[in-house]
Amino acid sequence: MMKAIWNHLVIAESDHTIVIENNHYFPSESIKEAFFKPSKTHSMCPWKGEAFYYTLEVNGKENIDAAWYYPEVSELAKSIKGYIAFWKGVQVTK
Repeated sequence: MMKAIWNHLVIAESDHTIVIENNHYFPSESIKEAFFKPSKTHSMCPWKGEAFYYTLEVNGKENIDAAWYYPEVSELAKSIKGYIAFWKGVQVTK
């Protein structure tokens, strides 16, 4: 079971993550939605498509744009459509 932890709290956990470019992508149903707020930030990946971001809010602290996902993906990245990955201090561990 992989877990995403930030500010001492598990914010996502799943046995079905997908690893791409050393990032674990978690299925959307595995996140604890109460800690995720949509961001206006977007970025482009040349082979995956347009990334959308979430800001995390846990125990009164905010981690801006610490999670991202691809609502629409290229054919090459179809396995992670709607999956969510983390960075900016979010610890992903077993």
